[in-house]
Amino acid sequence: MYKSFSKSQLTQQYSPSSCVEDITIYINAYIEQSKAAKEKATKDKLVLADLSYTLHKDTTLDLYLPMDQRPLIASDDAVNNNKKLHVYIHGGYWQELSKEESCFAATNFQAHDCYFAVVNYSLAPNASLSEIVEQNRHAIAWLYQHAEHYGYNKNEIYLSGSSAGAHLAIMMLNTDWSKYISGKLLEERLTPIKGICAVSGIYDLTPITQTYINEPLQLTKAEIFNNSPLLFTMQNANATPCKIIISYGENETSEFKRQSLQFKEKLITLGYQVTFQEIADRNHFDVILDLADQNSWLFTQVLHQMNISIQQL
Repeated sequence: MYKSFSKSQLTQQYSPSSCVEDITIYINAYIEQSKAAKEKATKDKLVLADLSYTLHKDTTLDLYLPMDQRPLIASDDAVNNNKKLHVYIHGGYWQELSKEESCFAATNFQAHDCYFAVVNYSLAPNASLSEIVEQNRHAIAWLYQHAEHYGYNKNEIYLSGSSAGAHLAIMMLNTDWSKYISGKLLEERLTPIKGICAVSGIYDLTPITQTYINEPLQLTKAEIFNNSPLLFTMQNANATPCKIIISYGENETSEFKRQSLQFKEKLITLGYQVTFQEIADRNHFDVILDLADQNSWLFTQVLHQMNISIQQL
């Protein structure tokens, strides 16, 4: 077994719900807060829902507009807009959740003059992990290519993700974007991503292959290596300049903490500017809800990464 863990111990280490009494409390919070955010944006005509970024039925995203952005978009008046875009990639072990439970932070970003996108993608077992990664790459490429159309700055795209979403966000950094975005469009930047906030992520897939988590994923050896940022060779910060936040909750398993700490050290070795924090009084599920709280450490750091001043609302 992995690192001398027994099978039951390994399963516990990679079961975040083992640290909380009732996971449904947090899932319901995602649902309720996301529903409120989307209903408000819909009422204010500040969300464009179900935009397709590929032809696959699962590949849609919702784009939330800044609160001062009236419905004058997709027009010539929007092309010189310099607003920034934050993209959220949901977790769920690549097999659960969707964009509908994942827009809880939209109102907070909108209030701070940002566009906010939440990405839907296929879930295992209906898609392999490699296919899921590819779909997210197409989503980021689509958002980059449509920046002028919707009015945000294509050179100011930032990502965040929780758990499996943190893994997917980091995989976006490790991408040959010339395969998705024409060289002329991408210009001199090798990545369209300027910053990433990765919360409670998994960066080495090896241990989960020995747990129930792999049942719908059925990871091959090649997939494990190619999708594990702790295993493959990453480009250094000079090649793909990007600011990175690595964080997790205080009440998480030792393996989740170890993976984040080990990945943080790898990033620093590669020259990346890394901000790190273990967030007190938070667990694997509620830590990401801090993105909806303008006074939280996590949201404040994301605004700092985006070079945006916090606005007391």
